[in-house]
Amino acid sequence: MKKYAVIVAGGAGTRMGSAVPKQFILLGGKPVLWYPVNTFLSADMDMQVILVLPEAHMEAGRALAEGFGAMGRIRLVGGGETRFHSVARGLALIDEEAVVAVHDGVRCLVSTDLIRRCFEQAARMGSAIPVVDSRDSVRLVTEAGSEAVDRSRIRLVQTPQTFLGNILLPAYRAAYHDAYTDEASVVEAAGHTVHLIDGDPNNIKITLPGDLLLAERLLPGG
Repeated sequence: MKKYAVIVAGGAGTRMGSAVPKQFILLGGKPVLWYPVNTFLSADMDMQVILVLPEAHMEAGRALAEGFGAMGRIRLVGGGETRFHSVARGLALIDEEAVVAVHDGVRCLVSTDLIRRCFEQAARMGSAIPVVDSRDSVRLVTEAGSEAVDRSRIRLVQTPQTFLGNILLPAYRAAYHDAYTDEASVVEAAGHTVHLIDGDPNNIKITLPGDLLLAERLLPGG
């Protein structure tokens, strides 16, 4: 069965306070986006990568893709209004039976081990959603104020969220709803059960400037 990775990097990253979208900020001398693309390509020689990028930065994305010398394995598409629409645009390029991972382009430290485990579980069970334990105390905001939540029951969700294509692709043909925060929520709304898998604490998402500093320390040789 074919393997696809839809790497979503369609946002502007305004919280980074940079004129350059965070996926193109340099990390260890390479754009942040270079790292997940490289890792997915390395995880499986048959992996097909679909990059979802801002329309204004397609040329930068094309140059990045050409640098891998693997243009037959990388395709580019412009992003949509929301993450949901960006993912849908990427999925629209898949027209065969496949296992499909959707990954945040700014989760630059994803490992080949996590990618392979997600694909293996999704092929067996239909889905693989990587999660890690919450290390902090958690409170739920209520009308009366707030209340403590047992953090042992809380899991923090990562990507790549990975599914059989015959589950994920039909789910994304539904109309958009603002409750869709990730692929798992879309698939659940379509009536499917999602299955969790152990994630990786180092699989951080670059959102704020401090995240970039942490990623620099976590890079091999950092």
